[in-house]
Amino acid sequence: MFEQIERVPGDAILGLIEAFKNDTNPNKVDLGVGVYRDAHGDTPVMRAVKQAEEQLLKSETTKTYIGSHGAPQYGEAVLSMVMGEGSAVLEAKRASATQSPGGTGALRLAADFIAAQLPGKGIWVSDPTWPNHHGIFTAAGIALHKYPYVDADNRLDFDGMLNALKQIPQGDVVVLHACCHNPTGFDLSREQWQQVLEVLRERQLLPLVDFAYQGFGQGLDEDAYAVRLLAENLDEVIITSSCSKNFGIYCERTGCLIMVARNEEQMENVRSQVAIVARENYSNPPAHGSAIVSTILHTPELEKVWRDELTEMRDRINTLRRDFVDALKPYGLDARFAHIAEQQGMFSYTGLSPEQVDRLRDEFGIYMVRSGRANVAGFSSENLPYLAKAVAAVC
Repeated sequence: MFEQIERVPGDAILGLIEAFKNDTNPNKVDLGVGVYRDAHGDTPVMRAVKQAEEQLLKSETTKTYIGSHGAPQYGEAVLSMVMGEGSAVLEAKRASATQSPGGTGALRLAADFIAAQLPGKGIWVSDPTWPNHHGIFTAAGIALHKYPYVDADNRLDFDGMLNALKQIPQGDVVVLHACCHNPTGFDLSREQWQQVLEVLRERQLLPLVDFAYQGFGQGLDEDAYAVRLLAENLDEVIITSSCSKNFGIYCERTGCLIMVARNEEQMENVRSQVAIVARENYSNPPAHGSAIVSTILHTPELEKVWRDELTEMRDRINTLRRDFVDALKPYGLDARFAHIAEQQGMFSYTGLSPEQVDRLRDEFGIYMVRSGRANVAGFSSENLPYLAKAVAAVC
């Protein structure tokens, strides 16, 4: 029977990894893969994570299942980190946490929940958005639609976005990026989030907030502004959180689905349904990553080390953004690429065309997605002059 199965193209980013690995150019630069890199091009294990693992090695007594909702201590820690200390939502017991295999797993849980419990509702994603959003929601059988986010001049199209949201059928689901928009790096201001809130409330739309980069924009609490605003002012919100980036534990697959309901009783009803979705999907989430996060967030000394490290990572990325624009000044391109210094998070919609991206790869060994999305964490003080020269050559 397998002779009828056709081969499909591989993932574009995974293909970049292989091509980069085989490139013999000594100056090659990887700006494609979406992981944090330090000044040496490595994705290090954070100091707080190492120390937490040392504690776990000594204290761990079992490898038994942790339940479909995951470890309670982890859910408690993530809820506090996302919703904030003293959250009125948490005090009212309106929010529930379900541990998931990464932020991607949380999105799939949300998708399956929507498909089962809200049949016929469409889902709307920004154009562009993280490519896997399309695959996850389509695989769950949900009708996928787009709203504008970036205009023809490679700038945030907030007016277009807001006007589109006003036309979405009542009750549909809207996917929003809380911060560090992937792939563009363009984030909404607090004033713009207030306007989005009003449209969501007026149109009775259900926000699904993808919160994969908490701490990589302006800070842990600052980046949570939109999440907390919506949760405190709307009856129902879905939030998908990831610890892959801010704890640097990509391979541990540690995420969380947070469901916010109108009251505690409705939250418990929703929580019971999410447990079934998780059980039918993967039964139990992996335990090690959540234990790392719980240990750090429940140990004041480790939490301080972690917060300091996260600040170092965020500051490094923001500095590299500004330094890259400065490196383009000798070529008269700093104004054209000034938006890169204004964006937030690891990614940047550079404005480079697919043809320019191809030339950067073929002529200079610089790898990024053909949409022009670059991982800013791949910049370094050593490669910035080379990158600027290459970009000038293709522009």
